[in-house]
Amino acid sequence: MTMTLPPFRYVVPVRLDDALDLLAEHGPGARVMAGGTDIIVAMRERGLRLGCLVDLKHIPGLAAIGVGPSGSLSIGSLTPVRDVERSAVVRDGWGVLASAAGMLASIQVRNKATLGGNICNASPAADLAPPLLVLDAVAVAYGRQGERSIPMAQLFAGPGRTTLNGDILTGFTIPPMPGGARAVHLKHGPRNAMDIAIAGVAVLAVPDASGTRWADARIALGSVAPTPIRATAAEAALRGALIGPESIDEAARLAAEAASPIGDVRGSADYRRAMIAALTRRALQEVSA
Repeated sequence: MTMTLPPFRYVVPVRLDDALDLLAEHGPGARVMAGGTDIIVAMRERGLRLGCLVDLKHIPGLAAIGVGPSGSLSIGSLTPVRDVERSAVVRDGWGVLASAAGMLASIQVRNKATLGGNICNASPAADLAPPLLVLDAVAVAYGRQGERSIPMAQLFAGPGRTTLNGDILTGFTIPPMPGGARAVHLKHGPRNAMDIAIAGVAVLAVPDASGTRWADARIALGSVAPTPIRATAAEAALRGALIGPESIDEAARLAAEAASPIGDVRGSADYRRAMIAALTRRALQEVSA
């Protein structure tokens, strides 16, 4: 059965300022569209009603991948997830992000879905949020006051909510990974593809000069709190500790304690906490091997 949507205005601006004008004109009844893989589904199947849909795809400069003079990676918000997955630049310098991109949905969806769309939906289960968090990524937004930067840890306000406050996400800046760092992203779900994560963990770790202690560690969790989060207590416990089973087990325990998951048909809260401990342990074992 074909569902007929109520009439709405569809606009394709070619400038960011024009897009901002449309959002201001239509207020809460306006939404921006990047790849459309989520918002179109929401309109067709979840009853989302809009007065205006602002398609950003024809605004130039929002789908580029490049490395600046400082060595930081810049990725436009409209970059298809498939491009993030396949980019040699991303794979070589920030491989954990490319790996996570390859876990999102199917190839068909990844060809349409965008990096910015995955993040701006502000789903607690957003696949690309944990790697961006451990990479210390910074979101770049454009609004009436010009351009501003938002650390990833400050971008999420709650399920389905960001701190953009009417600004448009234009991209991300990601600093170079620290020397000697290794990073991994693990996702647990009923299937290897096309499923929302029951639990997700990204870990970035740096050994000290001796190779026997953790000089730095970053752990991000997905699907187990109202927003993607950093497990800061687990990170603090690792820094300066000996690399080995004891520190890994303690960090896994603290990461599970940081989780505040809901229980639903895909898994109970206790199950999700147990999976966070297991995934954190496995990820730390991988980066320390």
